[in-house]
Amino acid sequence: MTFIETVAAGEATGDVAAMYDADRELRGFLPNYTQAFSHRPGVYAAWRQLVGAITQNMDPRRYELVSVAAGRALRSTYCTAAHSGVLVDMWLEPAAVQALVADPRAAGLDEVDVAVIELADKVARDASTVEQTDVDRLRELGLSDAEVFDVVVAAALRSFFAKTLDGVGAQADAQFAERFDAGLRDALAVGRPFASVGE
Repeated sequence: MTFIETVAAGEATGDVAAMYDADRELRGFLPNYTQAFSHRPGVYAAWRQLVGAITQNMDPRRYELVSVAAGRALRSTYCTAAHSGVLVDMWLEPAAVQALVADPRAAGLDEVDVAVIELADKVARDASTVEQTDVDRLRELGLSDAEVFDVVVAAALRSFFAKTLDGVGAQADAQFAERFDAGLRDALAVGRPFASVGE
């Protein structure tokens, strides 16, 4: 499941047990990403708090688009699959999500969405390539500077989570893979393969 040993569900106590219980209740299973933080539950709690601080000010659909774009740029199967699942559940058809992962400009999204995705991609790949013109483009499309900041910080946040999980070898759970058809599942496997059932 990971390159490091993690606290087994049956051995978890205190903050680790609380973290496991909360995510098990949320997901219906204990995700590999939660177990990856078992040595430092305080870091996980701080990350969750930061997610909340960002999402309380951000359009939910835009947050998911940014998360998929950044996950794709970072070659994080985990983040790309998890947030693609939210898009499928709430806003986009599976075919549109598959197109988004392959080529955002061919996914039938509007100009604002494409510009947001392209900025998130730049931030995740190499933030030093972001230029004034990238920000000006979003301003011209109606985003405030605060909304541009939201895009940047959401993409940067995704970098932290994706790199942490890939750095310890955590694989996206089989439960994420099983909800997609074969074509979309293959498209979402942008980095590490999905875990097999039982891993």
